[in-house]
Amino acid sequence: MTSKELKLRKRQDYGYILEYRTRWSDNDMYDHMNNSIYNFLYDSVVNTYLIEKCGLHPPTSAQYGLVVHSHNDYFGSIAFPAVAELALRVNKLGKSSVTYEVALFEKGVEEVKSVGELVHVFVDRDSGRPATAGMNQDLRAGLQSLQVTQSKL
Repeated sequence: MTSKELKLRKRQDYGYILEYRTRWSDNDMYDHMNNSIYNFLYDSVVNTYLIEKCGLHPPTSAQYGLVVHSHNDYFGSIAFPAVAELALRVNKLGKSSVTYEVALFEKGVEEVKSVGELVHVFVDRDSGRPATAGMNQDLRAGLQSLQVTQSKL
């Protein structure tokens, strides 16, 4: 997917949206949200979805996701006191891995501010190794409900 194509993303391209009220401390010396906060927010929307919709309980679940890859394309800035809308979808679902796409919008603004990708590999808690039998059924079912078809990538 090219940056030009990602820049055309709309909220309706995503199956789950989470609001985040920016904080004063999210801004950097250039008076916009620091790049590291985007990664924090991407991780937060993914884990919120896993907890709410996939039955994940991070401290005790038999499996958990490890981030093995992430990147981000920036198209515009956002700053305190704006409200961010984090939009989530699944672009690829493997046996024990999932590729998420996360877009950040500013509430009330149509254009996407950034689009990122995050890849989780689900591992067994006991071994810390990729889940040999694949991710559990609840995780898979919840993630499948966010999965887009190849034509919508």
